[in-house]
Amino acid sequence: MSGYRYGTYDDGPDPLAPPYDAGRAVDELGERILDGQGVRDSVRDLLQRGADGLRGLNNLMRQVQQRRRSLERSGRMDGTLERARELLDEALAAEKQALFPDPSDDARFREAQLDSLASQTSRAVRELAEYQWQSAEAQAAYDELREMLQRDVLDQQFRGMKQALENPSDPAAKQAMKDMLSDLNSMLDKHARGEETDRDFSEFMDKHGDFFPDKPESLEQLIDQLARQAAAMARMLQSMSPEQREELSELMAQALNDLDLASEMGRLNDSLQAMRPDLPWTGRQRLRGDQPLGLGDATEALADLADLDSLSDSLSQDYPGASLEDVDEEAVARALGRRAVDDLRQLQEIERELERQGYLTRKGGELELTAKAIRRIGQTALRRVFASLETGHRGEHDVRDAGAAGELTGTTREWRFGDEQPLDVVRTVSNAVRRRMIDSNGPLLRPEDFEVRETERRTRAAVVLLVDQSFSMVMNDTWRTAKTTAMALHSLATTAFPLDAVEIIAFANLARRIKPHELPDLDANDVQGTNLQHALMLAGRFLDKHPDAEPVVMIITDGEPTAHLQSDGDWWFSWPPDSETIARTLAEVDHMTRRGVPLSFFRLGDDPRLARFLDDVARRNGGRVLAPEGDRLGDYVVSDYLRRRSGRRRSA
Repeated sequence: MSGYRYGTYDDGPDPLAPPYDAGRAVDELGERILDGQGVRDSVRDLLQRGADGLRGLNNLMRQVQQRRRSLERSGRMDGTLERARELLDEALAAEKQALFPDPSDDARFREAQLDSLASQTSRAVRELAEYQWQSAEAQAAYDELREMLQRDVLDQQFRGMKQALENPSDPAAKQAMKDMLSDLNSMLDKHARGEETDRDFSEFMDKHGDFFPDKPESLEQLIDQLARQAAAMARMLQSMSPEQREELSELMAQALNDLDLASEMGRLNDSLQAMRPDLPWTGRQRLRGDQPLGLGDATEALADLADLDSLSDSLSQDYPGASLEDVDEEAVARALGRRAVDDLRQLQEIERELERQGYLTRKGGELELTAKAIRRIGQTALRRVFASLETGHRGEHDVRDAGAAGELTGTTREWRFGDEQPLDVVRTVSNAVRRRMIDSNGPLLRPEDFEVRETERRTRAAVVLLVDQSFSMVMNDTWRTAKTTAMALHSLATTAFPLDAVEIIAFANLARRIKPHELPDLDANDVQGTNLQHALMLAGRFLDKHPDAEPVVMIITDGEPTAHLQSDGDWWFSWPPDSETIARTLAEVDHMTRRGVPLSFFRLGDDPRLARFLDDVARRNGGRVLAPEGDRLGDYVVSDYLRRRSGRRRSA
């Protein structure tokens, strides 16, 4: 019997985990939206903080910053220059020590030649290219210097080449390098012309794969790797002092000339820059560590820092049309490891599920809530409101009842716990039959099979909520509650009383109708003015379209009218309110009174001028004024709406 071993699954997210509940994510979005955030900011905040036990983008960003600090402290960029100077000094010291006991003129001439060498390492190395060393130890140090430069130059462009090519001065190795670069440049030229290169890449890797320890799987991946290193080298040179830049450039040029690769490497660098202009080829970056780094290690550190910069930008999601699909998983894996990739994929799944399940849509690259999501957020708003309702206080609170003993509306809906409407037997049985055609082993009836027949009272309502959108609502910290109330009322009217016609009107210097999908992103206006006259005009036009409906008009405001429409259609603002503003506003109030519409005012704040004005309007119109505390506004508005409907039923 063969044996089996079991252990913890650590190769990504749990494959047996249940699918993510996007509805709960929408509920979290709703809480943020009702607290004053816009849709895009709410989605970004949800993904940044995480949800349902998932680590968010902020966690990844912290890992990015920790990785950045670690890289910046990893060493210094001048390690190759420092090591080259050490080896040169070692060679010169050994040579002078060998020449000192020699009394010949040739020894004195050589000492003078060594003493007259340029102080710059690169020039001294070049001047010694033809020097005949008398000390074997000095010759070995000088040879080590040249081979170190050759390996480092290759390592900075072809990461891992130092291990793949231990002796670059070997004629066979040099020829292999030349052949590889020639084939690589030919393949890149073909790719740049738009020709097919899949077969070329396969043959290239079969022939030269030993030069690429990372084993790229495609030409694009190879180009990315090489361009990433080349761009890092360009930034490294720009980050050095002019003296260091000159020395290192000359040392690199000598190394490439020694390898007879200068032409091919220049051609490669030009091709990479043309193919990947999006990479950061310019800029200055610093490494602040104490450990001297070779060219390969230094450029790899700078390449990683550039990856982290790009990764930080994409993880911030702070740009138009941002999506987690923009985040490069390979960059995440390189910088943060596999576990971070798993976290990213789970967050991407949230974003995809919100779209797939019909809660979010993208228009012009921007996220928008669908009607389905708005309905759910409206229910969240409604729950907030009903959480503050006092049982048995100010009227009927049961919002499930769409009219339990009234006329049938001809519509049905899914049964919910607590419903008292009559069952639609035909649709219930049909639902069960259709389900059992798919799952014949299931029970005869399930709760989700049931549907109820909607009923409504003999009259319907035309409901208008006028919400003050002026800047003072933000200054007085009442806008957030007003917006929540608007969403709650809309949700209540459209779900519990689906035959009611509902209109939300926001007013500041001007008034405008607010469509349901605009509610989540609705914000206060930064223009001065409280144009109640215009708002009442729009409300009156809406009521005139529903002459057979019972009119319900509710107004939320924290200030007296300070703006009105003039005869030419333009608007006028004045503080304190001038007589014409008051007169035009009262004229619209009188129009409402003649329609038989009592106005319910919900006064926010304790402005005595507003209190006197609204009291006068209520007496003139026959309406009423309520002064809820800020967090009880929704309670008052919803209760007033239900009271008005309850009053209609008793009079019907």
